Amino acid sequence: MKNTAGNKPTHIVKGNIFDALGFSASETSALKVKAEILSAILEHVRAEGYTQAQLVDMLDEYQPSVSNLLKGSISQVSIEKLLRYADRLHLQTSIAVRPIDGRSRRVRTQTTASARRSARKLAAAV
Repeated sequence: MKNTAGNKPTHIVKGNIFDALGFSASETSALKVKAEILSAILEHVRAEGYTQAQLVDMLDEYQPSVSNLLKGSISQVSIEKLLRYADRLHLQTSIAVRPIDGRSRRVRTQTTASARRSARKLAAAV
């Protein structure tokens, strides 16, 4: 049976697609960050006209991984690896972290304290 609707959407999502798909808040945040980094990388690659072979050398990566990157297949790629790719392509990155509207002050304080502890641990490890 052929779909008579053609290319019309069968379901329209208002708001965040990741939330609509049932991802947790932390999963949603990670997916958004990955998507933003990937988008910037792909835009830069297109603007510069890099070939896969050039990217293999520049990113110091295997060809299948570069191919997956260019196709947007990054489910198994970490944020750290995407940041490394951005760095190797001479892209500047930044991440903003701020309180979610509507949360209590106490939650913000705990989150900030937790972030500080994580930052100290990371700095000590480096």
